[in-house]
Amino acid sequence: MAKKKHVLYGIFMFFAIIILLIILFYAVKILKNGISSWNKSDMDLVNNETDEGLETENYDLGENSLPNYENEDDISTEIIDDTRKENDQVKVKDPNETDDITFGIDVAKWQGIIDWEKVAASDVDFAIIRVGYRAQADGKITEDPYAKYNLQQAQKHGIKLGAYFFSTAVSEKEAIEEAEWVVNFIAPYKITYPVAYNCEGFNDPSSRQYGMNKEKRSKLAVSFLDYIEEKGYTPMFYAARSELEGSMEWDTDILTEKYKIWVAHYPDYDVTADMKSSYLGSHDMWQYTSKGSVAGIENPVDLNFAYFGYKKEAEAKIDTPIEEVEADPAALFYFEEVNEKVTAKDVTNLRNQPNTDDSEVISVLKYGDTAKRIGIGDNGWSKLEYKGEILYAISSYLTTDLNYQENSKPTLENPEAGIAFTEVEEKVTAKIKTNLRLVPSTDSDDTIVTSLKKGDTAIRTGIGSNGWSRVEYDGKTLYAVSNYLVLVEEE
Repeated sequence: MAKKKHVLYGIFMFFAIIILLIILFYAVKILKNGISSWNKSDMDLVNNETDEGLETENYDLGENSLPNYENEDDISTEIIDDTRKENDQVKVKDPNETDDITFGIDVAKWQGIIDWEKVAASDVDFAIIRVGYRAQADGKITEDPYAKYNLQQAQKHGIKLGAYFFSTAVSEKEAIEEAEWVVNFIAPYKITYPVAYNCEGFNDPSSRQYGMNKEKRSKLAVSFLDYIEEKGYTPMFYAARSELEGSMEWDTDILTEKYKIWVAHYPDYDVTADMKSSYLGSHDMWQYTSKGSVAGIENPVDLNFAYFGYKKEAEAKIDTPIEEVEADPAALFYFEEVNEKVTAKDVTNLRNQPNTDDSEVISVLKYGDTAKRIGIGDNGWSKLEYKGEILYAISSYLTTDLNYQENSKPTLENPEAGIAFTEVEEKVTAKIKTNLRLVPSTDSDDTIVTSLKKGDTAIRTGIGSNGWSRVEYDGKTLYAVSNYLVLVEEE
């Protein structure tokens, strides 16, 4: 019986071993195929995620959101360029660009004539210079009068250049026209920093863009900036924090995906280079004050931190020699264009600049001499052509009445000719006995009507620019020398 049990146990173990070997064989085969399949699936998944990342990820280069490559040459520029054709929301980093924080200014004619040598000695890394604007009134593209001077002098003193344009475009055609104008204007200069699109004041009823919705305004900005990029410059969009937050005034997501963002936000605390604007959206440059002070600039200036820099200065797009220009001191003021003949009311100086502080007297205009006035300034000065030169005179000293002195003499028919009276209503008496006349002039005693004695009262209705007063006395309008009159104090 025991022997039979051992035989049965042996048979059972034999078949068990056979079954175990079969199971092990198929297990190894299945495991081998499984590992191969898993590897293939995993690689496909990685590849798919990489492709999606290239197509949809927002690479904000100014915010250091790209992967950290040990060698910049490892980045395939060709692949990025091909991807950009499929999805233009990927921003391409200039190989010359760094992640350094750099300090700069942005300037226009409002900063006056800048001493760029002093600016360069003030640790300013870059200057974003307004090159032009489209006027609100007539829609004409106009060059900033100091643009060439600022570009030349900043470049000459080793400050890296960027540029911006103030747009009031109302159509895609106008936006592209603006961009084309900018590209042609800046081509001879070494534009290293971005070229920015600036659009403000669109909610003012006087704006050409008043009533335009944010979608259309954003499309115009895209048209401008895409053209800038096509021509080899780095595009950048400028706006205030309040306009960008929550896409309040712009299609912020689209603009942020495509371009560098330059945000204006002026905090009420001191700013240092390690800070960023409290604007939570992605931004590459921060304009943190409009009231900055920099050596070489007399007027307040905008100050900026850029969260990027450049290893070297860019080359100009064209090598056309640049004719050096001088800054025009009159460019800070607006002169309404006129074309009229003027003379001096008496005698007035003609100067080489519209001010009395830094100018030189070049000539003198006397009554009877004439000059051609070509502009009336908002600063109280007139621009004249006189003996082949452009000169300036105080507007109030000039007149278009070429017979001014004859026409400005008081007469019985026109006793206030040539005199400006300030209207008043006050009780006066004479300091001493004073004559009351029909005209404010002592040329003839025949105009004396009566006298005003000390203690007698009259009502003064006007104080003249020639030292005479107009008074009402005994039902008549008469005139007396102002210095001979005194106010009567009311009891």
